[in-house]
Amino acid sequence: MTAGRLTGKTILITAAAQGIGRASALACAREGASVIATDINAELLERLCAEAPGIRTAVLDVRSDAAVSALAAELPALDVLFNCAGMVANGSVLECTEADWDLSFDLNVKSMFRMTRAFLPGMLAKAAQSGGSGSVINMASMASSIKGFANRCAYGATKAAVIGLTKSLAADYVKAGLRANALCPGTVDTPSLRGRIASAADPVQAEKDFVARQPMGRLALVEDIAPMVVFLASDESLFVTGQTMLVDGGVTI
Repeated sequence: MTAGRLTGKTILITAAAQGIGRASALACAREGASVIATDINAELLERLCAEAPGIRTAVLDVRSDAAVSALAAELPALDVLFNCAGMVANGSVLECTEADWDLSFDLNVKSMFRMTRAFLPGMLAKAAQSGGSGSVINMASMASSIKGFANRCAYGATKAAVIGLTKSLAADYVKAGLRANALCPGTVDTPSLRGRIASAADPVQAEKDFVARQPMGRLALVEDIAPMVVFLASDESLFVTGQTMLVDGGVTI
């Protein structure tokens, strides 16, 4: 039996119960990885486990220092950490509340800070012992320092911060066996997007508007994004670090 591209690697994914996180967990498991899927939603994690029994699941609130530290103490050292958890707050700077701003930064940025600080020592030690390379993948967006979008004040600011955090990690640990890259998708058809469409004043027009900004003429599927996660997790990307990896259907051509 041919070994998968991720055979022998231990990968933890946050927000893995649905959307891009879920698709990535399944894709990594198919490639032979030992996947630890975490999410705050226990019911959805159970459904994932039923579909892929080999995936280990753990309920995790990435906004909790105590919960993150406890999980890091329990698990073996990782080869790959995919920080996928995040949210989209709608509105311009005049419409963004301080609560939306604070929650966006806590979930979209500080959770990555928490997770990385908790799991990085083990990843570095494992890389040093094996002579291999660890990989941190952070979920950013094309809506960030790459490109501005209307009504994405808090979201765009947080995703720009994610890119800065990722480049910092890459620069600090490039000689210690760690790669860090930011994944920057276009508009992806996920439960989160469907929720935003449904809450719009005119959901039909809202969906048309999301599709219209993609030059390829369609929304991305989660299956369009997961292969980039597999690539960044695999040894195929051993010479790739500090990069913003766009999968945007041509939006930023």
